Amino acid sequence: MDLSALLPTSVEWWQVLLAIVLVIAGWILSRLARKGTLALLRKAPTVSELVAVFIARFVAYSVVLLAVALALAVLGVNMQPLLALAVVLAVVAVLVLRGVADNFAAGVVIQASKPVELGDEIMVEGPDGTPIVGVVRDLNSRTVVLETYDGRTVHVPNAKMVQDTIVNHSSRGLRRSEVQVRTSYLGADTADLLDRLAAAAASVPGVDGAEPARAVAVTISPERLTARILFWHAPADGLAATSGVVAAASAVLQETGVEGTATSNPGLPPLVPPDSV
Repeated sequence: MDLSALLPTSVEWWQVLLAIVLVIAGWILSRLARKGTLALLRKAPTVSELVAVFIARFVAYSVVLLAVALALAVLGVNMQPLLALAVVLAVVAVLVLRGVADNFAAGVVIQASKPVELGDEIMVEGPDGTPIVGVVRDLNSRTVVLETYDGRTVHVPNAKMVQDTIVNHSSRGLRRSEVQVRTSYLGADTADLLDRLAAAAASVPGVDGAEPARAVAVTISPERLTARILFWHAPADGLAATSGVVAAASAVLQETGVEGTATSNPGLPPLVPPDSV
């Protein structure tokens, strides 16, 4: 590119003075625009501080660039080649930074709609298709950072958070878990055993009292009883509360002299012959 074709043939003193005034005025207006944009966006409850700062900076830089362009135009600089070069650079930047732009746009959507927040326990699909459960530790312009319960740190791209299914365990404030009890209970008063199991679960630390624990029969036969203990707890207390309920249910079985098992992760039912009629 011949740069001499861009430069003016002659420049008057008033043109230089006006160009300097435009640049200084643009710099002052950019500062005011940045402060005004920040003040306005901070009043919006759905806009995070990260997004507000980015938008304010973009507005300020745009005002400065506009002032510089006007100053160059006043000096008589041919702007058409510069505009064409700016368009080419913008297209290249979009192609190169497309993934970054997608994640940033998705981050803005996440900050505005708030499907997840700091401290939430969520479940997402992992790289191999297996679910990953973790606590949200950071929300930035590129990823959502999770901390799993086995000490791993997972960075989930914002675009994936918007496009894929997210299971939020914390949005309700409580989460229900269950423990299965399988016994050889042959007594007639099944309801009494279920009441004891429910009361034992309700007494476990971490089990929420606002939602009463329940024990319901799943299968009843002359030779066996299978029941589920349903209880609510804070999302972060799931492991401790479930362990406590398993221990409490086992204690009830021992007190009543009933042989059986209590488990929070029941396996597949065994292949056994049907009960005799």
